[in-house]
Amino acid sequence: MAGFLLWLLLLVFCWPLALLALVLYPVVWLLLLPLRLVGITVTAVFAFLAALLMLPARVLRGRPV
Repeated sequence: MAGFLLWLLLLVFCWPLALLALVLYPVVWLLLLPLRLVGITVTAVFAFLAALLMLPARVLRGRPV
């Protein structure tokens, strides 16, 4: 009987949290979207700089046989 009452207590306390999570998830996703775009841009800039710094070594290495 105590287990059943604990399940009922969990249901009473958790359904508002579940509804709140369903409502807030798209809002949080939209708020974090610019940060993801900045992260993608920074990654691309670092990849470009790495390729630019490695270019002389790639040119001097010559063609693979």
